[in-house]
Amino acid sequence: MSETRSFAIETELSYICFKDALKFMHNYYLRTNPSTFKDVQRGTKGDTHFLNFTAFDPGNWRMSVKVRASRRIHVEMIPDGNVPKGTLDDLREDLIISVELFEDIVRRHSLYFVWIKGQKIIPEEPPSRTRKTSSRVFSSSMLVLFILLFGINILLFIFIGIYAVIAIIGVQLAFVLLADKIFLRMGKWRITKENPYIHILQFHLPIKNYEKIEDRLDEDSILKIKTEIYDKTLAKGREPTCKLGERILGKNGVKCAPDRRAAKVINVYRIVKTAAEKFNIPVPKIVISNTMMPNAAATGPSPGRGVILITTGLLAQLEDDEILSVVGHELGHLKGRDPLYLFALTSGEFVLRLTIFLPFFLFSPFLYLLVAMTIIYFIAKFFEARADLLSAMKIGKPGALAESLLKIGFRKLQYERIPSYRLRGWLSWDPHPPTYFRIHRLEQMKVPPKVRHPLIRSARDVLGGFKAAL
Repeated sequence: MSETRSFAIETELSYICFKDALKFMHNYYLRTNPSTFKDVQRGTKGDTHFLNFTAFDPGNWRMSVKVRASRRIHVEMIPDGNVPKGTLDDLREDLIISVELFEDIVRRHSLYFVWIKGQKIIPEEPPSRTRKTSSRVFSSSMLVLFILLFGINILLFIFIGIYAVIAIIGVQLAFVLLADKIFLRMGKWRITKENPYIHILQFHLPIKNYEKIEDRLDEDSILKIKTEIYDKTLAKGREPTCKLGERILGKNGVKCAPDRRAAKVINVYRIVKTAAEKFNIPVPKIVISNTMMPNAAATGPSPGRGVILITTGLLAQLEDDEILSVVGHELGHLKGRDPLYLFALTSGEFVLRLTIFLPFFLFSPFLYLLVAMTIIYFIAKFFEARADLLSAMKIGKPGALAESLLKIGFRKLQYERIPSYRLRGWLSWDPHPPTYFRIHRLEQMKVPPKVRHPLIRSARDVLGGFKAAL
């Protein structure tokens, strides 16, 4: 008989949203799968919201599931018979995804206020279509930018002929060597030892009323609200209160209720410093981009000249141990000097294209570039897998990194459950392996692994995952 499994679903939702979260889980997930779930009960007892149901496979197994939401969302799965481990894993993942989907709805109807004490108030940057397209889960490699740089070789060949080979490689090398300085300009805020904290204040608005006030809350209005709240609270060493928020937000047609307010203060410098110490490298420079799109990136020609960029969306959505594991992934790129390897990879392809493979390129430029870029991106997956492995080894929290990938990549994970999409994920022009592979690989690491050659091990794992998807 399978053992009872219990787990918590970490979320940034305030308590008042928990009841609707369980309702969403019921309507979105349970009610749409009547052949798998039955005996559904949902209600409230005291200050605890509950959702009970039975999962079953007729003639094979059944399992009682209890979801409790008070201070946090807790799930208990009680098998009656031998329930396959894969089924338990899938159900756990489905329940987390349903909460993340609901959380995403709430997030779109929330006001976020982010400050760094003593620094200029900066409005949140709305994600553009371009940023959405180019964003990746923990997009840390600069492979896309390297390849785009090669796009200018056509113009260079027109004007300077064969010397374009030297020019384009020189431009790319300069880009790699100056990557830390470029990244420093991409962030809006700097985190330092003397000023280590990010303050995040969230007001979850009633969804049904949001559309009525949405037009009034333009970027300028939000900036004024943020500035006023900051001047009257954090600037004077006081925490924001809903009483103050109600007075300020009320002028803009927004009602603040204490149970719809969530606040957190994150010592970002301490998290990055902890990770750097575990990797035995200097603390990289830290920049913050004020956008609710969760992401992190790191670059630099060497660990001693590293820069890490973190978005406020990542800080808002993840717990401290999950942020630490993500930072560990990024420092894995710095420690492994991945920007230099990617430079060598793309430069090597460029030279081969103009020498050994020139006949193939001239015969069919489109086909050649399609095959070459697919191979480059596939090799890049070795380095992303190594960064995951290094984070698990050095930070010692493979489960936390898996949770963070599930939270940030839950939409991508849904598509990857479609068999035909899985193979496309392996062959896509994305330097990251499919999310399902990364999560499963990390979850298999019950204890922090000890691997002598992380890159070789990661390449072997990626090749094995690709073979299994065929």
